[in-house]
Amino acid sequence: MARRFWQLHLLDRDGGAVDLMEAQVTTVPIPALPSAKTSSTFRKLQAQLRGLVGKAIEDYAMIAEGDKVMVCLSGGKDSYTLLDILLSLQRSAPVHFELVAVNLDQKQPGFPEHVLPDYLRALGVPFHIIEQDTYSVVKRVIPEGKTMCGLCSRLRRGALYRWAAENGVTKVALGHHRDDIVETMFLNLFFGGRLKAMPPKLQSEDGRHIVIRPLAYVPEREIERYARARQFPIIPCTLCGSQENAQRRQIKQMLQAWEREYPGRTESIFSALRSVEPSHLADPNLFDFAALGAKHNG
Repeated sequence: MARRFWQLHLLDRDGGAVDLMEAQVTTVPIPALPSAKTSSTFRKLQAQLRGLVGKAIEDYAMIAEGDKVMVCLSGGKDSYTLLDILLSLQRSAPVHFELVAVNLDQKQPGFPEHVLPDYLRALGVPFHIIEQDTYSVVKRVIPEGKTMCGLCSRLRRGALYRWAAENGVTKVALGHHRDDIVETMFLNLFFGGRLKAMPPKLQSEDGRHIVIRPLAYVPEREIERYARARQFPIIPCTLCGSQENAQRRQIKQMLQAWEREYPGRTESIFSALRSVEPSHLADPNLFDFAALGAKHNG
């Protein structure tokens, strides 16, 4: 059943079947340039994103009948795109599921509080704004010039998980994309000494939440194109936007340089994350090296 999330067909003008990747996709009515809604380039881009998101949903069994999916909306291009594509898929999905958009207002100075509520009301999407001053906590605890992302992320995650537990949410959807996953692998490799990335689906440490990343197969450059076409009201993050020397930024620059010199390298690395051979690594917890040759020794 889940396969039909992405192997969808629409009817052309003559009543024949049209593959999703070539079809004119019916979009939800949200503020955007009129030309973006009607151009064939935009329709193909939206169909591409629908296909990639749908395939990730299928491959990792992300959404099931009756799920209440909380889309964590930050005001950035990734979470806007995630919400938009899930709304589009929801209209033709073979299973019924609810969507609710949730934003954490971290009380950053100058944060435009009206932007997300106005946008979501116009969209007609159920939403909730959590108000919690994590900004002051992060600024007080983290020394000037140090990376704030880790603590900020933990505080934000805690607030979102609490709301999810209190409101019957069965899946927590985050806007991380393919490039985020690859960057995380290199962060752990270079700075943590671990071969670990960011899974498309996981269970929270306390076991209470299932977290999904439906954009796991989507390249960041396609999200950037989509966000420009949709003219999403982007809200910049003033907590980390000025941290030019953050480790993640260094990794991103490295991957961008590789991609310019060797196009397709990021996709190749991501494919490797989906094709792991434990017997060709060196972790005895993943593969029983001790058992090799045991019969001969006995």
